[in-house]
Amino acid sequence: MNTITKKDLVDRIADKTGSKRVLVKKIVQQFLDEIIAELGEGNRLEFRDFGVFEIRSRAARVAQNPKTLEKVFVPSRRTVKFKIGRLMKQRLFGDNGSAAQRHQTAAKPQPRAASDAM
Repeated sequence: MNTITKKDLVDRIADKTGSKRVLVKKIVQQFLDEIIAELGEGNRLEFRDFGVFEIRSRAARVAQNPKTLEKVFVPSRRTVKFKIGRLMKQRLFGDNGSAAQRHQTAAKPQPRAASDAM
């Protein structure tokens, strides 16, 4: 598994489109800045076939430090949720659905025959 950076993406887009890297970098950065701004305002971003970004709130809770077993208060917070879109799902997992769905199907226990129960 490789790590792809913003620079790698900018270089690829510039090569494929024949555009200057400086221009592509500005456009990509502006796109990312707009996503951050919209999520910051609590808006939902939907990119058809790619996916949906939205803000979710996590409730405050009491957790436990695993080393000391001390109870710790964790305040409520906002987080970003991403739901994968149809085209990305097809590219990543094929036509059989998500990896989780395939895993659940494979891991389902088979019904026992009446003779096995005794």
